[in-house]
Amino acid sequence: MRVREIMTASPTFCTPDTVIQAAAKMMADADCGAIPVLENSRTMRPLGVLTDRDIAVRAAALGLDPRIARVRDFMTAPAVTVAVDVDGEECAALLERNRVRRVLVVDDKRRCVGIVSLADIARKVGTLKAGELVRGLSEVLV
Repeated sequence: MRVREIMTASPTFCTPDTVIQAAAKMMADADCGAIPVLENSRTMRPLGVLTDRDIAVRAAALGLDPRIARVRDFMTAPAVTVAVDVDGEECAALLERNRVRRVLVVDDKRRCVGIVSLADIARKVGTLKAGELVRGLSEVLV
C-alpha cells in the first residue's frame, strides 16, 4: 500500500504568520491534533507542523496571548516529509526514525498534498505495524 492510499489528502493548513488562536480553531473545525505549516497557499511548501501539544506546552503554558502569538514561534520544524509513492511500511519506518507521530506528504514538486499520522498507519497498514511504531517511538534514546 502506498502513502497516497493512506494519507489524509488536502489537510487544513496554516502559515507561519497565522495567529495561534486561528490555528487552534482550524484544528477544532477539522477535528485534528496537527496541521501543516506551509510557506503560503501558492507554493504549498512545507515548513513544519503545528500540533495541539505545541499550542498547549509551548504557547499556553507561557501565558502568551493566542490572539497575538504567531505559529512561527511554536511550530515543530523542519517538516518531516514523505513522497506520495513511498510504501506504507517505509513511511512507518520514517516516522520511527524521526521520532514523530505525523509526516507531511509531498508530490513531485515538493508541494504538501497530505498528511499521514500514526492512526492512519494503524487503520490502513495494520495494527501490528502501528504497535511496532508506537514501541519504537516510546523507547528512550540512549
